[in-house]
Amino acid sequence: MTDRVAAPPLSSVLVADFSRVLAGPFCTMTLADLGAQIVKIEPPGGDDTRAWGPPFIGDQSAYYLSVNRNKRSIVLDLHDAENLRVARLLAEQADVLVENFRPGTMARFGLDEPRLRAANPALVYCSISGFGSAAGRELPGYDLLVQALGGLMSITGADPDSPTKAGSALVDVVAGLFATVGILAALRERDQSGCGQHVEVNLLSSLLCALANQSTSYVLAAQIPRALGNGHASIAPYDTYATGDGPIVLAVGNDKQFGRLCHALDVSGLARDPRFVTNRLRVLNRSRLRELLEGALATNSAAYWTKTLSALGVPAGPVNNIGEAFALAERLGLHPIRNTEDGDRLGRQVASAINLSSTPVTYRTRAPRLGEHSNDIRSWVARRIPRRKTA
Repeated sequence: MTDRVAAPPLSSVLVADFSRVLAGPFCTMTLADLGAQIVKIEPPGGDDTRAWGPPFIGDQSAYYLSVNRNKRSIVLDLHDAENLRVARLLAEQADVLVENFRPGTMARFGLDEPRLRAANPALVYCSISGFGSAAGRELPGYDLLVQALGGLMSITGADPDSPTKAGSALVDVVAGLFATVGILAALRERDQSGCGQHVEVNLLSSLLCALANQSTSYVLAAQIPRALGNGHASIAPYDTYATGDGPIVLAVGNDKQFGRLCHALDVSGLARDPRFVTNRLRVLNRSRLRELLEGALATNSAAYWTKTLSALGVPAGPVNNIGEAFALAERLGLHPIRNTEDGDRLGRQVASAINLSSTPVTYRTRAPRLGEHSNDIRSWVARRIPRRKTA
């Protein structure tokens, strides 16, 4: 890191956050980590995730706390005329608005992009939906549903007959990241034109994009990928393999690594075997290759093979639980847990993945309690601070 520490890159950006649950809040937390001022607008009952537990830390759910740091909360019932007026004034002052209601919901309150654009031409308006604003506008955008409809479950699991969801709400997180990228691009363009634009992200398109080589296999080769357990459709050996005392992951990406693997396992002949001399052949003969590798791996423990293979530059490792994963990150100097500056006991946070040399991510405050800043925000709105001009 350099000695110079400038103001956070988004410190001049005000975000009106109408989103809830995961995709939208993950996006706005990422913007907040980069310095943006986030006003979280919540209904009288609060964000749904406030009740999603266990675990709870005191009366706060870990789910809610995971994606709402560095924000302020105001409770506004949009069905109430005065509350709606406050919401609209916030939107008219904001640089960015993020919402993830079903398409059409914001329009019913007069908070849709065209009407706000008339009052705030510089607004970057981000809509996150499940299936877009056209034919899929009425479909509910739940992560599990999108994992099923979007094909992710069909390629996840022990075999094609055991469709399995990912272990986290992966689609929501990916959509939140795409929304963040879109917002940042729109803000950069606004620096040139002075005008905002509408950023639209949906969960289904986010998933199809994030499937990368798997979705491209269908688009270019009309190949329907299938579940391979922990294996890879295009690389072998790239899977979990049994050792003398438990599983180990091997992620062998080229012929040189395969040769080193075979040498370490004392089966050097496999690297010259005509069934396995190239990655393509290893993929075609993956079942027999597994048998031979596991026969050699059975002679020692997962820990032994991890140490031995890693020393030779062969990607290998144990299957960690999440606690072990954090311990590994700590040993590697990645500082995976941070504490917010407010010193609150709820401020222990999973670190952002973003590292900037001059304007590092900030961990200012823990997630707000419901309506914690309502009075302050209402006072700010009452003063009607003129909206800042864009650069």
